[in-house]
Amino acid sequence: MSTSFFTSSIIFSCAILLRAILFFYGLIQDKYSPLPYTDIDYFVFTDAARYVSRGLSPYERETYRYTPLLAWILLPTARPGAAWFSFGKFLFALADVIAGWLILLVLRSPAGGGMRTDRALKFASIWLLNPMVATISTRGSSEGLLGVMVVALLWAVLSKRIMLAGVLLGLAVHFKIYPFIYGVSILWYLEPEVTSISEKSSGPSEKKPPAASVLRSLPAFLTPSRIMLLASSLATFLALNIFMYAIYSTPFLTHTYLHHLTRIDHRHNFSPYNTLLHLSSAVPSATGAVKFESLAFIPQLALSAVFIPLALAKKDLAGTMLAQTFAFVAFNKVCTSQYFLWYMILLPFYLPHSSLLSSPRLGLTAAALWVTAQGLWLQQAYQLEFLGKSTFFPGLFVAGLSFFVVNCWILGIMVTDIGNKPFSKQKAEGKMVEEDRGKRRVKRVE
Repeated sequence: MSTSFFTSSIIFSCAILLRAILFFYGLIQDKYSPLPYTDIDYFVFTDAARYVSRGLSPYERETYRYTPLLAWILLPTARPGAAWFSFGKFLFALADVIAGWLILLVLRSPAGGGMRTDRALKFASIWLLNPMVATISTRGSSEGLLGVMVVALLWAVLSKRIMLAGVLLGLAVHFKIYPFIYGVSILWYLEPEVTSISEKSSGPSEKKPPAASVLRSLPAFLTPSRIMLLASSLATFLALNIFMYAIYSTPFLTHTYLHHLTRIDHRHNFSPYNTLLHLSSAVPSATGAVKFESLAFIPQLALSAVFIPLALAKKDLAGTMLAQTFAFVAFNKVCTSQYFLWYMILLPFYLPHSSLLSSPRLGLTAAALWVTAQGLWLQQAYQLEFLGKSTFFPGLFVAGLSFFVVNCWILGIMVTDIGNKPFSKQKAEGKMVEEDRGKRRVKRVE
């Protein structure tokens, strides 16, 4: 495809046109096809909005497991008329396009790579012109709204707008829990500690015990920017939750947060836990027994919220956020196609310098295996849900494990690519400051 195609007006016009076509196609399919185009979640959202419009709680709608903010945003859908009912789809599709614009903004910024506009548009097109992204949003999934928050968060951090970043982080975590994992990466990325030359020159006899070392390093870690990020994000998150709790009381906490600890959804679930969740939902466990669905998040959080950010964040914040999200989704006990958008929106920041792009054979193999593994799972799920055949074992179970193995292999490639990158410019500047201090100290001695 020629470079002349990659202009802002053409790419964004195509992105809007793609979503418009899918939107109107969806109206036709909903009207004439026995298989609806509109996602079942959209009916949950709009039903909750209808309850709110009547002065009731959105949690009166069974299976509504989201912040009341979403129901409030979709209040126009409660008005009579088919056009108003589709307001949410229009909003989610618009959020997709705004997220694409933010991707372009980050890629063109000095901290995000400083790409030329035409090259940045090529990578932004991974999101803007992606049929899967456009389909999911026009079916009524709200992931586009979260995408805007996540990319805006990345832009704010790279632009050193720390208070704004904290507000966006608190809002994103309130809207959907998982973005809290980014807080670890951002804190670790901000202002790397610069060890003074006097500390480096201390002899073995001056070494402090581990506990003392931790206490001495704590003030260096709690820099003004880190304190500002923590304060603004916690203040935003707590303010929103206190406000919602004051209105909706315990149901707000139960359905928005606590539900996820014991969630056992097994339909449309690509997770390797799928079959176990089905068995858990069918067979009541003994009273007082610890259910595995309450413990499944431990390896997931250890990898996505601890090991990956601490190992990689100082080298590449955007790439680390992608690896974190990919691990979070792959290891999650509930994994649906909407969740893939959580990491797809971060792909444009990783791919330009990845081995998946520099080695076409590796990239095509990874893409083919990822799609094939999904296809195998969907084929087994179709037989189960539409043909009534019991394919839980071995078909669906093996397909889920296969998809999990492919995801782990791709995650390994991502982690290796990011780990092989040099330290970020911020880290390099810290080292330069340290070296400059050393030179000035030597001159004074001379």
